[in-house]
Amino acid sequence: MRILNIYTLTLSVFLILNLNVYAQIKQDSTKILELKAVEISEQQYKFNIQNMPKTKGTFLYSGKKTEVINVVGLDANIAEKTPRQIFAKVPGVFVYDMDGSGNQINISTRGLDPHRGWEFNIRKDGVMTNTDIYGYPASHYSMPMEAIQNIELIRGTGSLQYGAQFGGMLNYISKSGDSTKAFDFQSTNSIGSFGLLSSYNAVGGQIGKVNYYAYISKRVSDGYRDNSHSDYQAQSAQITYRPSSKFSIKADFSRSKYIFQLAGPQNDALFKTHPKASIRSRNYYSPDIYVPSISLFYDINPNTKLSLVSSAVLGSRSSVMFDKPSDVVDKIDPITLQYANRQVDIDNYHSYTTELRMLHFYKVAGLNAILVGGVQYMNNDLHRRQQGKGSTGSDFDLNIEGDWGRDMHFKTQNYALFLENHLSLGKRLSINPGLRIESGESKMSGFISYLDPTKIPNLIVHKFPLFGANSEYLINQNQNIYAGISQAYRPVIFKDIVPGSIYEKTSDNLKDAYGYNAEIGYKGNFENMKMEFTYFQLLYKNRLGTLAQTDKNGNFQILRTNIGDSFTRGIESFVEYFVRINSHANFSIFTSTSVMNAKYLKAEIRSGDKNIDIEGNYVESTPRLISRNGLTFRFKKLSVTSLYSYTSKSYADALNTIEPSANGSVGLVPSYGIVDFSATYRISKKWMLKGNLNNALNKQYFTKRPQFYPGPGIWSSDGRGFGLSVSAKI
Repeated sequence: MRILNIYTLTLSVFLILNLNVYAQIKQDSTKILELKAVEISEQQYKFNIQNMPKTKGTFLYSGKKTEVINVVGLDANIAEKTPRQIFAKVPGVFVYDMDGSGNQINISTRGLDPHRGWEFNIRKDGVMTNTDIYGYPASHYSMPMEAIQNIELIRGTGSLQYGAQFGGMLNYISKSGDSTKAFDFQSTNSIGSFGLLSSYNAVGGQIGKVNYYAYISKRVSDGYRDNSHSDYQAQSAQITYRPSSKFSIKADFSRSKYIFQLAGPQNDALFKTHPKASIRSRNYYSPDIYVPSISLFYDINPNTKLSLVSSAVLGSRSSVMFDKPSDVVDKIDPITLQYANRQVDIDNYHSYTTELRMLHFYKVAGLNAILVGGVQYMNNDLHRRQQGKGSTGSDFDLNIEGDWGRDMHFKTQNYALFLENHLSLGKRLSINPGLRIESGESKMSGFISYLDPTKIPNLIVHKFPLFGANSEYLINQNQNIYAGISQAYRPVIFKDIVPGSIYEKTSDNLKDAYGYNAEIGYKGNFENMKMEFTYFQLLYKNRLGTLAQTDKNGNFQILRTNIGDSFTRGIESFVEYFVRINSHANFSIFTSTSVMNAKYLKAEIRSGDKNIDIEGNYVESTPRLISRNGLTFRFKKLSVTSLYSYTSKSYADALNTIEPSANGSVGLVPSYGIVDFSATYRISKKWMLKGNLNNALNKQYFTKRPQFYPGPGIWSSDGRGFGLSVSAKI
């Protein structure tokens, strides 16, 4: 079926080459509108978080919980992409804060897993960037935040339109060329604590009917902890050709790569005495990801819009590590006078997606209606090579001795059909029923050194419908109530299938996780106040884990299988108040808070050689309270923001272990509160300064005790640090 993707790309290129002829024929009947520069008014910067409109392009947002973050207007640490500052006004965002270098954003909402945001359908300008939804849904692609204009977040009830992930859709909207200039140059250069040096440089503009934008980004840092050097780079080029006001085609080629030295996990004793300490000096991790895409947009008529996006996620994720628990010392052998051999793992990604969407305005029985529908096709091949015998050296060396311990492919083909219909029942009430039908399969094949080859194949079928509905009631022009429920699912991924050793077995009847998101909320947008309150529920069935069992010969065995269900409910609240002091000064104050209760329902999990009933236990990494509170003061061209971020305690494992283990991999994760200060001074339209003081009180904290990558144990978060950025636009 890759022929379909190749055909789509070829067709798109053919259209580019021939649209000049089309434009010439139509030049008398269509006009191109030249956009003028827009000045930012007081009303626009009052609240730098907004909601999505009813529709945008071929997407329908009516009745859903949505947020739009204006990144350009933020007082925040943009160079290092500090999530608690960028997502401060989105209630309930949990930040897995183990990498302060800015390489990745690890976030989640509503008690889901924050690892590389893999519970979200993550997009860049509507283009899928999850590495492999069915094999490894993490988003290894990492854009520089300087390239982002806005961030759009659609919560879980958006899963029917955008993809079936429980978390919903997270869409990064990138900057485009200045339509009023043929050439524009932008540069942002930053320095900061822990050896931070960052440079972002972009060119863009409009030449006739062509808009272009390209950037190069480079960032290096020594990191907060010892042996945590980071070297990041990213490049992108996009070009949009608009021969008429009705038609446009966009080609985009983007890449990100970084090499991150991993300082290794800590146990509790080491964290308390020396949180910057490193136990590893030879561990490295590096994703190198390419995201090419071609997007076509066509307004067939005033009532009908069409979009076709064909894209890919290509590249690799590599690591070379002395992969042992924190209580195992990496030292030179006194006999060989060498370190032990490290383990090399390499993933290669070949993920292709084509998505055709349509939005149509129509009337039925005199009522206004909007129909959104489309089809999505995915063809992915994740080639995973692991347990290679690496070198005894200390550099980033991916060479191995002999053969791989695991050499496998995880191939998926999947089709999805989705429909959603907006129906206005009068001027105030609207409903939006919808469905999504998934049909496909994933197949694992290959070689695992410690398993019988006949036991390797594992076929997982993804075939089921998902249903949902949203509604919205307009109280008046400033207030509305929304409610919705939508089914969602999370595919069984590669790591869930692969047995860790000869003592493990993967169930022959693994099931995809599925469940639903439900929410009801109130939004108020007034002259000087913005508020939103949401109650939500999330049912997550067929969670994956391990159980203890005995084989037919009575031998102990670990079974990788579905262990049970969980249920999360909570309240998300946001209130911001704006006060105008005089014509030159104003301030705003906000609170963004989420209260959650996430517990296991009927479920059990392995503990040693026994299975323990965990019904009623809290879901791991789900703090009950997350609250961010801030004050922004503006005087003429100066803006200063103070932010206090509080996260309550959580558990590292489903057994809700309180006392930490010897290696720090399980135990309580204590609560923590962080104070940040950020400021922006807009010298002129061409020059801007940003400064930030992160973790001003130098709080020593950690956010999670991961059970797998980057190693089981404590990964301390960054202490106090500063940053300074200078931006120029010519």
